[in-house]
Amino acid sequence: MADNLFNEFEPVSSKQWKQQIQFELKGADYNDTLLWNAPEDIKVKPFYHIDEAAKPLSVTTKATEFKIGQSIFVHDLDKSIARAIDSCKRGAESLYFTIENEQTDVVKLLENLPLDSITIHFHLQFLSIDFVKKIEVIAKTKNAKIFLNLDPIGQLAKEGNWFTTKEKDNFETLHLLSTESALLSVDGSLYQNAGANMVQQIAYTLGHANEYFNRFAFINKPIVLRISVGTNYFFEIAKLRALRLLFNLIAQEYNHTQDCHLLVTPTKRNKTIYDYNVNMLRTTTECMSAIFGGADTIVNLPYDALYHKDNEFGDRISRNQLLILKKESYFDKVDNPADGSYYIESLTQQLAEKALTLFKDIEANGGFLKQLNEGTIKRKIQESADTEQKLFDEGKEILLGTNKYPNKKDKMSHDLELFPFVKIKPRKTLITPIIERRLAEQNEQHRLELEKSNSNA
Repeated sequence: MADNLFNEFEPVSSKQWKQQIQFELKGADYNDTLLWNAPEDIKVKPFYHIDEAAKPLSVTTKATEFKIGQSIFVHDLDKSIARAIDSCKRGAESLYFTIENEQTDVVKLLENLPLDSITIHFHLQFLSIDFVKKIEVIAKTKNAKIFLNLDPIGQLAKEGNWFTTKEKDNFETLHLLSTESALLSVDGSLYQNAGANMVQQIAYTLGHANEYFNRFAFINKPIVLRISVGTNYFFEIAKLRALRLLFNLIAQEYNHTQDCHLLVTPTKRNKTIYDYNVNMLRTTTECMSAIFGGADTIVNLPYDALYHKDNEFGDRISRNQLLILKKESYFDKVDNPADGSYYIESLTQQLAEKALTLFKDIEANGGFLKQLNEGTIKRKIQESADTEQKLFDEGKEILLGTNKYPNKKDKMSHDLELFPFVKIKPRKTLITPIIERRLAEQNEQHRLELEKSNSNA
């Protein structure tokens, strides 16, 4: 009986659906009313049908295997160790250490961690052969899974200068490193947080990775792609799928057989200091997109990360968001959950095609590093960022609690432990760096000024 249930209904074609929709619109134009154009120049339809569906893409996204990550900035070593151990006890499956000082005792940092059951990521704000060798000894001795995430090109893009090293250049330093741990990383999150659209994010991340492929004859470990995701839910799922698809396509040209490792975090671009609890809603949907899009490790962003120093409560809430998605919402029970969605398949294909076209254009014009040095990449990102900022300023790009339904009684001037705006650091640089900037910054600065003027009145 169950097998014949749907046989009682006649199939409905896409043409019939359009006719019915047109009837319900009562004379309004179908294209003007129901179609909208995304910033990536992708026209979004009100429905997607098997009649018009392209052949499904071959994208493997293992949602059942994603790791819950915890970010830890290592300043006070003992406090960082205690925080790392506590995070592991409370559900963290991967630790992401940011280390700014080469004198940090990395042996002590790792010695009491359960390295047999967790994954370690490093974000080193320096490039040192000796430091990497210390990590490698630990990795071999304890059979630990470690990602070093070295990214000199990302350093140049973000800071305007290469790392300072004893060697002639940063690439020579990398060539001298012989390691069993995953070595290379690409910071694609920089482009998203600076305002690049999704096609640019994919293409620039690929171009960035391609520079490493060109310079290293044989890369036998996964390259980590650090990616940020926003709240355009289905588009972000498609973005991650398209990125993995194109990365593997390009990697094949270099006989690189390792899949990329997607380390994903929510964007800072749409986060706010006013009505900050809305940040939890934003990061929840962003983490959902990350899971469905195929992230290997997800490091959530605490709701108060913009204006509070690292704290136990913010960490716990951000980690629990992922734990709820994984343990209570069962997001880890199905691999490739986006398969069969005509909408997501269509978005994936269109984003991949447009990003590949842009990637080829970058390569035809000298490659990513050349365009980065010339300022072309920064200029293109700035154009996209300015367009998005204009939409926000006009109220067409909405952030609830900020430019839509703001709470006028909300006060933040006495709760800022961190400076939440772009910091200007005058220094001599080789290139003009790509600057991360949030949409709400000017709005928030104006509100803070009003708070101060009212308190002084």
